[in-house]
Amino acid sequence: MVERTLQFRSQVESLRFSTDFVVYNPLLYAWDLHEQYLLRYVNRQVDTLFLGMNPGPFGMAQNGVPFGEVNAVKDFLQLDGQVGKPPFEHPARPVLGMDVKRSEVSGKRLWALFSERFGNAEFCFSTLTVVNYCPLVFMDRGPTGKNITPDKLPKTERMALETICDSYLVDIISLIKPTNFIGVGKYAEKKLAKLFAPQEGRTVDSILHPSPGNPQANKGWNEKVTEKLVSLKIWS
Repeated sequence: MVERTLQFRSQVESLRFSTDFVVYNPLLYAWDLHEQYLLRYVNRQVDTLFLGMNPGPFGMAQNGVPFGEVNAVKDFLQLDGQVGKPPFEHPARPVLGMDVKRSEVSGKRLWALFSERFGNAEFCFSTLTVVNYCPLVFMDRGPTGKNITPDKLPKTERMALETICDSYLVDIISLIKPTNFIGVGKYAEKKLAKLFAPQEGRTVDSILHPSPGNPQANKGWNEKVTEKLVSLKIWS
C-alpha cells in the first residue's frame, strides 16, 4: 500500500496544470501523517470503501488525512505528526498542519457519524475504510484562493489526472477487496461506477456529500446517511 502510494505521489507530482491554479500535493508535505493513516487504517480487507473526491482546504490539505478535520484526526483517529509546506503557498490558504484552527465541516460530519456508529476507530476500520480519489488540492490565484474541484479542470489536464487516479484506485481496491463501493457525493460515485460496475454481491452507490455547500446536508445529514446505508443493507 505504501509503495504504491509513493508511486502515485510521484505520478501526480509530475503533472502540469494551468497557471490559473495553485496546486498543493499533501502526499508530499504531509506524508508523515498520510503514511500513518495508511499503515493504521488502510491495511486490511474491509467490507466497505468510502471514496471522497479530493482534499478539502481545511482537512487533508492541512494534514494529509482524508476528510482530515483536525479534531477528528487527533481525537477519533488518534494521529499526530509533522507537516511541512507546499513549494508555493497561497496567502489565503496557508498550511498550518495540526495547528489549524478552522474546522472542516465535511470531515467533522463524516467522522462524527462513524464515531457515533462504531465508538472507536479500530472497530470502525475493521469494516470500512476511507480514501480520496484525487490527492491534489486546486485553488484559483484570486485573493480568496477559491477551491477548485477536479471536474472543473481543463479537459486535457483533467483526463491526464483521472487516468493516474483511476489506476491507483484499481490497485488499492485490489488490496482491500471491498464489496461495497460508496462515493461520498455523486462525483465519487461516478468514478466508482466507471471502474467497478454493480453486479451480484457488489454495491456501487453514494451517500449525500457532507459539505456545507450542499443545502441538503445542512439539516439531518447524519440521519439521511444512516437511512441510506441501512437501505443498501450495508448497515443494520
